[in-house]
Amino acid sequence: MQAICASLLIACGSAHADNVAPSLLGGFILVRDYHPLDIIKIPAPEKLYCTLVHPHIELKTSDSRRVLKPTVPLKDAITQGGNIGGLIAGLMKPDYSLISRSLKDVIAEPIRSVFIPGFEVIRKEATQAGALGCGISGSGPTMFALSVDHETAQQAGEIIQLQFLKHQLKSEVYVSKINYEGARIIA
Repeated sequence: MQAICASLLIACGSAHADNVAPSLLGGFILVRDYHPLDIIKIPAPEKLYCTLVHPHIELKTSDSRRVLKPTVPLKDAITQGGNIGGLIAGLMKPDYSLISRSLKDVIAEPIRSVFIPGFEVIRKEATQAGALGCGISGSGPTMFALSVDHETAQQAGEIIQLQFLKHQLKSEVYVSKINYEGARIIA
């Protein structure tokens, strides 16, 4: 499966499994290394919901990568590592408070957020509505929020969509329980 994941997706000139592995395997996936490819499925709470809100703006992955700094300050690397570890521990325990405290990207998101109109207000209002956290999905422009129930996930989507409308941006909202099965053939 790992060889399939690596060979299925090449973006911006390099193979990466961070999108295709969760799509095929389901749930939360850690791509620990690429040489050799080491994919680890992370157990997570069954109650989690994901909200995705995709605004009608074009944002190329290559542009989102280009703005990133080539080096990361040690302080940020330590904070990011702690947040990643906290998120994984929170998913496995399950500990929703730990998940919430750990859903913070201090490396890419502060730089990429300038491409998303209303980003700071969106994140603040989604979490005030009860979402565990909110951020940029991948390189954007889609925003995500994690919640512990469908009602909160739906509210977070409506709030994010409303914020995009304030910037004259239409968007689509998708709310779903986390798919822990991954891709499958339906007869």
